[in-house]
Amino acid sequence: MNFEKVYILDTNILLGDAQNIFKLSDNNKNLVVLPETVLDEIDTKKSGFDEINFQAREFARILENSDILEAKKVNDYKIVRLKIEDIMSVTIDIVSKDEYKINSKNSAINIINDRKILEIAKFCQGHYDIECSFLSLDIMARTRAISLDINTSALLGSNEDDFNYEFIKTIQIEFEQLENINNSSILEYDSEYKPYNFAYCFKVKGSDQVLLACVQNGKISVLDETEIRNQTITPLNKEQLFFSNAILNHYFNVLIIEAKAGSGKTLLALSGALKLVRQKHFQRIIYIRNSIESLDKGEDIGYLPGLEEKFRIYNHPLMDSLDYIIRSEHKRKTSKKNYQAEELDDSEVSSRIEQLIQNYSIETMWVGEMRGRTLSSAFVIIDEAQNMSNKTMQMVLSRIDNSCKVVILGSNKQIDNFYVNKHTNALTTLLKSTQSRSDLVKPFAIKLEKVLRGPITEWAEQIFSSDNK
Repeated sequence: MNFEKVYILDTNILLGDAQNIFKLSDNNKNLVVLPETVLDEIDTKKSGFDEINFQAREFARILENSDILEAKKVNDYKIVRLKIEDIMSVTIDIVSKDEYKINSKNSAINIINDRKILEIAKFCQGHYDIECSFLSLDIMARTRAISLDINTSALLGSNEDDFNYEFIKTIQIEFEQLENINNSSILEYDSEYKPYNFAYCFKVKGSDQVLLACVQNGKISVLDETEIRNQTITPLNKEQLFFSNAILNHYFNVLIIEAKAGSGKTLLALSGALKLVRQKHFQRIIYIRNSIESLDKGEDIGYLPGLEEKFRIYNHPLMDSLDYIIRSEHKRKTSKKNYQAEELDDSEVSSRIEQLIQNYSIETMWVGEMRGRTLSSAFVIIDEAQNMSNKTMQMVLSRIDNSCKVVILGSNKQIDNFYVNKHTNALTTLLKSTQSRSDLVKPFAIKLEKVLRGPITEWAEQIFSSDNK
């Protein structure tokens, strides 16, 4: 059997998405090699309710459909070849060894396992007479592979560098065009309009005037900035204005937001959600955060309405935002009365947060317990999308019916999940999906680049952020 390439997989490739084995095989064009240690690690992850546990069980189901073609020994290595005929055809070599070179007495278990996997990868590079690549999402494993002269790479998404993310576009117009611009076809003003050009800054030639607008059904809709600013948290720049408009605008039902730390994404989402619930457009607010604590440790934080302790522990961004909103609302009301009011103490803030949660039916959910649920009549905020796999996001979004509005937040500069990277996570997949027009949903996407939390946050973003993460 002739193959074009050989891919030796690290465990995280399959725990990120078990279907990767089919994608990499490319309908049996490529041979997939699995070191026995990868099978051992996947086997230990089958119990639990986190995404990696579901992926481990999914991979076990895939292997159940395999047939053994042959088993042979090559020096100290044993190779068992499997064939899977499913949606696509896959050939897998399971490579094992009785004794490895790594000294297990003086090393941590993760290092032992990495070295065993790399020992198999090194053997494969010499055994197969075609191009071999070791695939891993773990930079430490890839670095060790390079030191052993093993060809290695991360699993990347397709066409990762050909999308410019021009969600906001700036064009110049004549003063005379202002009068009829609202509800005009965008193609009259921008012949190069793309589906992902959601927002426009129309600059009037010869003046400082700028008109902000979004595109709905191919038509220009000028922003009502007075109405947008009429909420507890006031947008402070054009990106925030576009974001808040999309929240309050009933046309858009799926918002995808990539934003730096301190850019106000959670505050604005929550502020807009409170306004829409107050106006009876939705019955409740649901906050979903993919916590790395739950991902790594498998702790069940469950369905947690109210001010339970675990609600606080796993949802600090939500609680911090509610705290800020309570204090801001207090300052806003007292300033209208023209007197200097005292700051609210912490106990009063906690009491008001509890009342806010009850009045607006604010709930928090953990992704691990969402299977089988249906969310309706809710404003749904999905946070930390950069730490979600495509399968996790698919599962979460499939729980949301058409009476909901969903805002998806994340930052590709803050990836903490070992099983995804900036090319393969759900946030990037959703951002790239906007390249094509959808007849199923009305999406909106934007990047919030301006840090508003303060100079320390902005400074940290500048010196520590890396595009290589």
